[in-house]
Amino acid sequence: MSEKETAVKPLLEIRGLKVEFPNQNGAVTAVDGVDLTLMPGQTLAIVGESGSGKSTTAHAIINLLPGSGKVSAGSIIFDGQDLTSMSEKELEKVRGRQIGFVPQDPMSNLNPVWSVGFQVEETIRANGVATGKKEIRAKAVEVLKQAGLADAEKRLKQFPHQFSGGMRQRVLIGIGLSANPKLLIADEPTSALDVTVQRTILDHLGELTHEKNTAVILITHDLGLAAERAEQLVVMYRGKIVEAGPSREILENPLHPYTQRLVAAAPSLASRRLSAVQKAGKGTNEFDLAAVAAQRAAAAQPTDIAIEVTDLSKNYTIRGGGGLKKSSFSAVKDVSFTIARGTTTALVGESGSGKSTVAKMLLGLEKPTSGDISIDGQKVSELSAKGLFALRRRMQPVFQDPYGSLDPLRNIFNTIAEPLVTHKVGTRAERHARVMELLDQVSLPQSIATRYPNELSGGQRQRIAIARALALKPDIVILDEAVSALDVLVQAQILALLHELQQELGLTYLFITHDLAVVRVIADNVCVMNKGEIVEAASTQEVFDNPREEYTKKLLEAIPGAHIKLGAQG
Repeated sequence: MSEKETAVKPLLEIRGLKVEFPNQNGAVTAVDGVDLTLMPGQTLAIVGESGSGKSTTAHAIINLLPGSGKVSAGSIIFDGQDLTSMSEKELEKVRGRQIGFVPQDPMSNLNPVWSVGFQVEETIRANGVATGKKEIRAKAVEVLKQAGLADAEKRLKQFPHQFSGGMRQRVLIGIGLSANPKLLIADEPTSALDVTVQRTILDHLGELTHEKNTAVILITHDLGLAAERAEQLVVMYRGKIVEAGPSREILENPLHPYTQRLVAAAPSLASRRLSAVQKAGKGTNEFDLAAVAAQRAAAAQPTDIAIEVTDLSKNYTIRGGGGLKKSSFSAVKDVSFTIARGTTTALVGESGSGKSTVAKMLLGLEKPTSGDISIDGQKVSELSAKGLFALRRRMQPVFQDPYGSLDPLRNIFNTIAEPLVTHKVGTRAERHARVMELLDQVSLPQSIATRYPNELSGGQRQRIAIARALALKPDIVILDEAVSALDVLVQAQILALLHELQQELGLTYLFITHDLAVVRVIADNVCVMNKGEIVEAASTQEVFDNPREEYTKKLLEAIPGAHIKLGAQG
């Protein structure tokens, strides 16, 4: 190591950090004795499940802890100054100007009633980046251009709801970097985005921070993404750091049992380990998704067709405005596929590809413009109202957001029992017994029946949504992004549960997702959608091993960790 290298001082040093949230019983320790060192221009990723303390650590650095949270011990030395000893006024000069922040959810972090330009200009003005109306406006345009937004001047006048998720995230990245900070904290900046958009955003973020020599703390629950984007990795569990070091080393040889569980649970990494698991013939456990996929690939394929979709199309009429005529938008174009009984077919593609519209038409929530849907050889369009009602008993949905799809005023028992009541199934005692049976099936304690959705974790809520979907003993379950909002460990548990339920009950799944890594471990067959059309359809193994279409190859290339060699992991 040269003298010049040894002379470089850390930009950020955290020693013995402890964060507490006072409550009636004293205090809950969310972060306990954390030590971190970050060099100028370096990217460090903090990984862990929800509640591990990773976001709390990040928020403690800039003293933006939620509620009554406070730093109760330790030091945070940034650029030679201890941030924990600063007054609020002094910290305001550090936030934004020296430490930028990119939050997780762009929709809830951009004010819906203010234009995007106003919000960017407000940040520039507050951080003293520019003065004077014209200079601030010019800087705002520059910020949006740097963030990769075309027609930046026109975009200034638009509102957040007029932007896509990727565009909104670009705005937040632009705001975070607008003052050329020395450190950027990015808290799950792409977790809500498609893999291709995620890759574009992270590539752009990497270019911008490299140009400005900005250090980055990347908060994520995806180990594959962390190892691909960061030189250093810190793994947190229950408020403590359990493993730290160079990203690739930790990924190739995880030492702590929790890190090993994270590696096994990450779909992006599980798909890389699949061939090794198949050769080894390992058994399955709730976190070993590659073993689940190996078992699925080895299973016999039924030939009985449960769902047949033929030339399905859906057009929407877009209202004209400002003297413009009405126009037609084709969301789904001549889509055809079949699903064999007891198997899983994944419908994949980016946002706006039409996959969720197909699911809505299958569920009867949208009426097709043309084409046919047949269940067990019976065309749905030929069914009477009574026949459609009966069909709904056999075909049930599980949606992306378990909190949004559960009634917050209804306890868990009534939530699961609702389909039984609607379809007048069983006596009160029989419904009670069925709800208890369902809670057992989704591995939840029966005592949870009296609780409400806001008292449960995201994973528990999704288990409740699955239990409700199974209440009427359906043959077919349509899962629309059912695991995309979950932490990697919880996601692994839900995927393993779905696999077990399918084997036990002979369920047929249509699995809607934008994440091809998840597809590898849950699906037998894949239909790839792009701009409303199916561009490729084949077995999962064939799509992964020999993709024909450039669009499919692009989706596969965008899987986080796709290019990482896992060494001993396979």
